Amino acid sequence: MGFVNVPVTVKPLVGQGGPFEATFLVDTGALDSMAPASALRNIGIEPEGVNTYELADGSLREYAFAFARLEVLGATVVSRILFGPEEATPLLGVLALEAAGITIDPASHRLHKMPALRL
Repeated sequence: MGFVNVPVTVKPLVGQGGPFEATFLVDTGALDSMAPASALRNIGIEPEGVNTYELADGSLREYAFAFARLEVLGATVVSRILFGPEEATPLLGVLALEAAGITIDPASHRLHKMPALRL
């Protein structure tokens, strides 16, 4: 499957900070989403914890995370977002996609909003 990119707006859960708007790479191999740490801090999002993640090459890396509002294809979800390196491409993980009711068509490389969320 080729690359799928989508515009995403990130906002803090509380306060009036934000938004951070960027084109995110849809990463079906990633559970959580990621954005550059400075972009998250600039809109008032601060780390709430740290988790260890396995990267595509099998190496392990710790990332700070927080919870944020992500707006994608007209849906707003609360999801965990990682504080990535400054050069990191923003990633949209599967937990946010599923919470928003969005699927990926592998033939057309397009995102589709499901008519209803799965219960």
